Amino acid sequence: MDHAVSSEEDKYSCLLSVGQVSHHSIELIWTSEVNSRRTGPPSSWSYFTLEMKNQRKLPFKEIHKGFNRGFVVENLKAKSSYTFRLKETWPSGQEQCYPEITASTEAYPLNGRHLHSAVLKMQEEELSRVLQSGKVEVDVPDRLDYTPLMMATMKGFNRGVEILVSHGADVNRKNSSGKDRLMEVVKQLRGYEASWSSQDRTGCSALHWAAVDARDNASWTSLMMVCVVTGDVDVASLLISAGADVNAQDTDGKTPLMVAVLKNHEQLVQMLLNKGADSEIQNKGQVCPARPSDSSGPSAPQVG
Repeated sequence: MDHAVSSEEDKYSCLLSVGQVSHHSIELIWTSEVNSRRTGPPSSWSYFTLEMKNQRKLPFKEIHKGFNRGFVVENLKAKSSYTFRLKETWPSGQEQCYPEITASTEAYPLNGRHLHSAVLKMQEEELSRVLQSGKVEVDVPDRLDYTPLMMATMKGFNRGVEILVSHGADVNRKNSSGKDRLMEVVKQLRGYEASWSSQDRTGCSALHWAAVDARDNASWTSLMMVCVVTGDVDVASLLISAGADVNAQDTDGKTPLMVAVLKNHEQLVQMLLNKGADSEIQNKGQVCPARPSDSSGPSAPQVG
């Protein structure tokens, strides 16, 4: 039971204050004249009991007892209020409860999850707020190694793309599979059967906006890939009209025409010849696998 403090014991008055606060902890500090000049054995010291409650109707619960002058309350909920009370017990057995003090934990610190969430929900203001905090890396990947920029691009969140790029997002960054954001978008759209041949009002297709002569590790261009994989004449024609080099050679010296001949894509071979493919080019083996059988005009070459 608490006891009143006599005038003789006023010198033992104590002040409870709040120190550092995080999203999961609150530091409490108290001072007492008797604590500042402890002498003799611990049995002659006063000790302190710290109590806490986090709801108005709940009773106080003891969370710490000891001789020390401070305590860090941990494992608290983020952005929550807590009320604390300090009780001092003197060597004589008398006790006094000091005024309650209320403190709140901080909001959960911003991290990559907040950034990705803002992108997925297409929330411009929240995206800007997270980035402007300076506490989150703009290219932080998710568990699948996709950056916020990659996700914003795939979702068609154009304003989000602008915001991320303005904060330094790496437009050429690749995920763990080696794909950058452009590759991922193309892959996703083709999965939905997006058309290569769709054109804008100026007659430009998606391929006109792409780097048509970009090369892979074997120096293969997009046109070569079409020649070996699908043999699609329309796609090949679009690539050439967009500026693809019809006579580009890979590391082995092969051209799109050579590849088309080897894959027996006859219509594609004829289109390449009509577009200026050179059947006299030799590969690194000094062979012309695409030399036409009739030199009087463009015709399907023979493999030999």
